[in-house]
Amino acid sequence: MNRIAILGTGGMGTALALLFAARGKSVRLWARSPEQASRLASDRENRRHLPGVRLPDLVEITHDAGLACGEADLIVAAIPSAFLRATLESIADRVPGGTPMLSVIKGIETSTFARPSRILVETLGDREAAILSGPGHAEELARGLPASMVVAGTSESLCVAIRDALSGDALRLYTNRDPVGVELAGALKNVLGIAAGICEGLGFGDNAKAALLTRGLVEMARFGTALGGDPSTFQGLAGIGDVITTCYSPYGRNRAVGRAVGEGRSLAEVLGGMVNVAEGVPTCRSLYHLSRAEGVEMPISDEVHRILFEGKSPRSAVAALMLRDPKGERST
Repeated sequence: MNRIAILGTGGMGTALALLFAARGKSVRLWARSPEQASRLASDRENRRHLPGVRLPDLVEITHDAGLACGEADLIVAAIPSAFLRATLESIADRVPGGTPMLSVIKGIETSTFARPSRILVETLGDREAAILSGPGHAEELARGLPASMVVAGTSESLCVAIRDALSGDALRLYTNRDPVGVELAGALKNVLGIAAGICEGLGFGDNAKAALLTRGLVEMARFGTALGGDPSTFQGLAGIGDVITTCYSPYGRNRAVGRAVGEGRSLAEVLGGMVNVAEGVPTCRSLYHLSRAEGVEMPISDEVHRILFEGKSPRSAVAALMLRDPKGERST
């Protein structure tokens, strides 16, 4: 696995280009517009998402999807979930059939509730696909700070190949045979990140945030298990590991959205001022409807939805959670 194509020049796509190149791999980074590709190729720096980090010569930037993917041993999808299907459909005729793919996307499609790995197969044809998830902010990965993540899929050989191609002295990868749980954990933790930010914006303390995250993990595991995931996955890197990073890191986009909303700003105002995509916002909408269709109780996620999309005040949402009927901690 020596030739890597990466679709998407956001923070994570760029960080992975750096990591693969550091392992001696030939990388082609696909940009969605000729102007973006030209700018990145000229600057050798992603000033929008990872300022101050130089792209090495092993990374070739192109707008030609056929050139990027044509000879690749692995194609990495690093496109926000809201734009994934349309983007892949626009380049499907230039992506070779059968080439394995790796998704680093943490979201759920709003209109279909499809996970990103499902969208890859639906748009590009049947092929092996794996998921990379866990606590991995691009800003730290790009600068070589130590991290551990998990690569999951139904093909053990593909997961091992990706692990061996990407692991190094600053990144340790574990394999996991629960792609459903890993992919759902990566999406759901973003909604919990918004909730954690709201908690901060309201001025609550460590007690409240610890309780929120603990019970939020219970919700995540309940939902993931209902959809076929392994409950133990939510106690690992893709679950609790990513929750910790998302809910405490200054790089957490979803946490930042929640904090601003908790302080009284409108969602439209907050999103209008953002450079990066906060995946938890559309995922919250998807989760709200999908949990009802599946009959899964999600009180924290439901209240986040009511705050973001129904105009409920954050303090009223907190009161609704605190005044729910009492029950045992181990109750489902």
